[in-house]
Amino acid sequence: MSRIPVAPFLIAKDDEGQFRITIRSTRFNSQNYPIVTSSPQPETFKSATAARSYAKQKFGAENGQFSSR
Repeated sequence: MSRIPVAPFLIAKDDEGQFRITIRSTRFNSQNYPIVTSSPQPETFKSATAARSYAKQKFGAENGQFSSR
């Protein structure tokens, strides 16, 4: 497993074709092993661009902090 923290915002398409945001945080335990905590958000969006702009407004996300599957 990589020691590089994951991007804090995951934008993925669900089974219904809607886009969802998952907020992820990475911390390291005493052996320097990464532990990732994910928090899916209930909001859905018609496009990845709409999800990205929502994350920028509500969570203060910046360019480069997004990931997709």
